[in-house]
Amino acid sequence: MEERTLSIIKPDGVSRNLIGAVIKRLEEEGLNIVAMKMIRMTKEQAKEFYKIHEGKPFYESVTDFMSSGPCVVMILEGENVIQRYRKLMGATNYKEAEEGTIRREFATDIEKNVVHGSDSEENARFEINHFFNALEIAVR
Repeated sequence: MEERTLSIIKPDGVSRNLIGAVIKRLEEEGLNIVAMKMIRMTKEQAKEFYKIHEGKPFYESVTDFMSSGPCVVMILEGENVIQRYRKLMGATNYKEAEEGTIRREFATDIEKNVVHGSDSEENARFEINHFFNALEIAVR
């Protein structure tokens, strides 16, 4: 089933010059990038993006981190892309991530784990609409 998901290369991935390495992994996996841009979220924008986690113990630290530097946001498209990208990312805790995953290879911290990906179709729609308008999305 063709679907779309949001991918973010987080500030730690950008500052460590991992943009190309992550994109290479996406392309090798056959995930199509249909939109991409570099952004810098304010604290308020990060809070809005992560509002689903408001009230959780990590909410303040994750929004501080995500607004600490530039991110690369992308829309990935493909068959079962949400599930496939989540498998490629690996577990949130990089120490528990499988060998060969992006987080296992590049992450340095449970929060500084290089990438973000939508966890459901509903969240993918919200997240994509948070960062992109229709003109910014290429049709393949």
